[in-house]
Amino acid sequence: MVANRGEIAIRVFRACTELGIRTVAVYSEQDTGQMHRQKADEAYLIGKGLPPVAAYLDIPDIIKVAKENDVDAIHPGYGFLSERSDFAQACVDAGVRFIGPSPDVVRKMGDKVEARSIAIRAGVPVVPGTDGPITCLSEAQEFSNTYGFPIIFKAAYGGGGRGMRVVKEYEELEENYQRAYSEALAAFGNGALFVEKFIEKPRHIEVQILGDKYGNVIHLYERDCSIQRRHQKVVEIAPAVQLDPHLRDRLTADSVNLARQVGYENAGTVEFLVDKHGRHYFIEVNSRLQVEHTVTEQVTDVDLVHAQLRVCEGRSLPELGLKQDKIRINGFAIQCRVTTEDPARGFQPDTGRLEVFRSGEGMGIRLDSASAFQGAVISPHYDSLLVKVIASGKDLPAAAAKMNRALAEFRVRGVKVGSFITAHSATWPAALLKGMQQGNAPTSYDCPTPHTHLPFLHQLLQTSANMILFS
Repeated sequence: MVANRGEIAIRVFRACTELGIRTVAVYSEQDTGQMHRQKADEAYLIGKGLPPVAAYLDIPDIIKVAKENDVDAIHPGYGFLSERSDFAQACVDAGVRFIGPSPDVVRKMGDKVEARSIAIRAGVPVVPGTDGPITCLSEAQEFSNTYGFPIIFKAAYGGGGRGMRVVKEYEELEENYQRAYSEALAAFGNGALFVEKFIEKPRHIEVQILGDKYGNVIHLYERDCSIQRRHQKVVEIAPAVQLDPHLRDRLTADSVNLARQVGYENAGTVEFLVDKHGRHYFIEVNSRLQVEHTVTEQVTDVDLVHAQLRVCEGRSLPELGLKQDKIRINGFAIQCRVTTEDPARGFQPDTGRLEVFRSGEGMGIRLDSASAFQGAVISPHYDSLLVKVIASGKDLPAAAAKMNRALAEFRVRGVKVGSFITAHSATWPAALLKGMQQGNAPTSYDCPTPHTHLPFLHQLLQTSANMILFS
């Protein structure tokens, strides 16, 4: 069973089918016509009478469906319940395997404060910050007096940019503390925050790890996720562009050591910030499959979902042929996210029916999607991701050329599509690459006209304004 929806559910179903495993989908009342329901061998309604998102958070109902239909294992996908230790524990208590780390590891990694402490014990560098969640504004004031500005508030029990606020001067402190607390409380049911020194203009590098039940842990190298909008990744690259080999060795070694410190099992991602001096700092561990796992698969030729399933069955990494000295990088891969957002309205989600949908395809292009077809109804209730476009090539220019060509072939009518930043970033002018390498690609595009703050994107936005034909 996949306790999720959309493209990630379909991704897992396809992997299961390839391995001869029967599949079970769950769907909310609003998702009756969604494609992920059709791609599974069986499908069952969950969360009857509940709001759209709440249906996929209904642990008792999901477990009930699993037990009634003899489900052996549950894959959580990403989002929803994927990093909830209580869900992992509910699976174990019901005699159903959770395709992911143990409930205890999910809990530890989900608590950013505890994860930070584990990183310190493992000898992994961390950003200067509070040792635990702060309980009041005065603690934030005390921290800023010690370390100065800028600082950043982060939700202690969640991610994805919610509950995250950068404070550049003392006058902004109280307002941003209250906003971050409210956002964290609304998103995660807990407003706890911790404070860190804000690293300006960093690169955002993450390392893919994979562990088994026998203590074996490997890495599958890194991804560069520095291009973001509102703390949300929009373009991901594997491997990272012109990353110093010694830095790569430190990042991957720290990731493996951290995973071993907690007995990590299954797939996960260790995230870091890298400053302009090449110093790296641990951010967090995502104890699940990432949206951008695709680019790692393309450059390592390792099917991460296959590996997840086999590890859950009890197979060892060496048994699967996954030994560190056998993992090699071959070429480059870029992922761009095409979303149903309206650039003219500050990237607000758009809904409706897809009257026309023609995608870019061809050699070196992979598309992962769920609702990307003519006649599909785009719901206002869920994530706005329409399709992930992944381009692979022998080097970065080759991958970028394929991405440009594929995006130019897209035709979308009926729903606004928000790849304004995503698509244009994929043209990769020399200035953009230079900016990323030198730490000048900020990890936030929060303004409607980002090129006014990102000079190296100006030419790209001017010359590529009509790349994709949207409506």
